[in-house]
Amino acid sequence: MNLLQAMAVFIEYPAMALVPAALFAAGFAWKRGAFCALCCVLWLLYCVYEFLMKYRVLCSGECNIRVDLLILYPALFLVSLAGVIEVVVRKKKVRDGAA
Repeated sequence: MNLLQAMAVFIEYPAMALVPAALFAAGFAWKRGAFCALCCVLWLLYCVYEFLMKYRVLCSGECNIRVDLLILYPALFLVSLAGVIEVVVRKKKVRDGAA
């Protein structure tokens, strides 16, 4: 299964995008990393965008071919990966500094 197929669940269930948003919000609260806050905001914006697409506010009905997702999914994946790395690196630095 490739990245596009794995993230396609958000098309059918846009509210699922709140899960990574909540995880990044928790990461921000835990480590105060600015990039985690950015990730949270981007996932929230994507959630709103996907709801607007699902309920045909941004689309007149011919939305079967979603070329926008060829850009959005890899971008969200890369930003999310960077956010996770930020949490891990900050955690590791805290441990190394305390030891």
